[in-house]
Amino acid sequence: MLERLTSQPADALLALIKAYADDPSPDKIDLGVGVYRTGQGDTPVFQAIKRAEQILVDTQDTKAYLGPEGDMGFVDALKPYIFGKKDPSMDGRIQGMQAPGGTGAVRLAVALAQRAGVDRLHIGTPSWPNHAQILGDIALEMIGFAHANADGTANVGALLDVINSAGPSDAILLHGSCHNPTGVDYTQAEWDAIADAIAVKGIFPIIDCAYQGLGNGMEEDAYGLRRVLAAVPEAFVAYSCDKNFGVYRDRVGAFYAMASEPSGLDTIFSNANALARASWSMPPDHGGAAVRMILSDPELTALWLDELETMRNRMRQVRQVLAEAGTAGSVDLTPLATQNGLFATLPVSKEQVQQLRADHAIYMAGSGRINIAGLHMGNIDKFVGALTAVTG
Repeated sequence: MLERLTSQPADALLALIKAYADDPSPDKIDLGVGVYRTGQGDTPVFQAIKRAEQILVDTQDTKAYLGPEGDMGFVDALKPYIFGKKDPSMDGRIQGMQAPGGTGAVRLAVALAQRAGVDRLHIGTPSWPNHAQILGDIALEMIGFAHANADGTANVGALLDVINSAGPSDAILLHGSCHNPTGVDYTQAEWDAIADAIAVKGIFPIIDCAYQGLGNGMEEDAYGLRRVLAAVPEAFVAYSCDKNFGVYRDRVGAFYAMASEPSGLDTIFSNANALARASWSMPPDHGGAAVRMILSDPELTALWLDELETMRNRMRQVRQVLAEAGTAGSVDLTPLATQNGLFATLPVSKEQVQQLRADHAIYMAGSGRINIAGLHMGNIDKFVGALTAVTG
């Protein structure tokens, strides 16, 4: 039987990780993997997480199953940060469950949307690479539209065109903030227009919120998501804590559904639980429990928010320095200052990406996506110089 299998292409990101690890260059630069790094190049465990984990060590008295919904204390503790402390229009209409990372939450959201009758999902491209893989695996048709303009701003016109021309069984996937892979976000005024258009047309929104707090702040980064939810009767939200709590390997995510009436949630989550049971049975507990401990302790919450602000400020500083460099060869770096989060996409060819790797030991995705946090004051000049040499 197994001889019938055919080899699949290696995952490009995993291959990039290995190539970087195998490179003996002392001044190599890793801009590929999407994890936060300090100015010293480390990806540390948050102190807030460390303290929460110690509490778990001291107090957790069982490792028994929690069920397919996971840690509901964790799920509920996130709600005020995602949806706001009080929104009367949503009272009783939002319910959630834990998922294995943002990836699991996205997969559950699109699979449940498909079960509910969605047969086409519109996605702004370029997008997070795994979106297309998930949709291909569950056989849901994906239709892309241009997310960003050449000048580094959001192509909101293309999005509005998609919404206005959508069919009755269409859904749209929106990035809540810090768009991966471009870093190009919608302004508040653009989110207002998007929410109003969705409300008028009735296209079903799925919002992927994977980087809240890494752009302009926890509240600021929630504006678009909250604006859309306030305008529509139904929506799904896929949420990830992997980046804003630094718990990448613990796979900490949540899925939320907003129903038109509270009475509809039981049916929605009977289906969501069935899909989760068939996919991963039950989500991993440890990371979610640590996040719950942080959000239930004011001192740990304050420490976490302070650490998150440090991350955000460092990435903002890197963006500002890159923007001040102006043009590197044919690449205009100035738009990076107004973009958000971990990622940016540079207008470079695959051949130029290969040349950056071969001649300068700079590792980045073939699409031109870079992880801003891979740069610091000690290697930015090298990066700008290499970019100038390769694209000039």
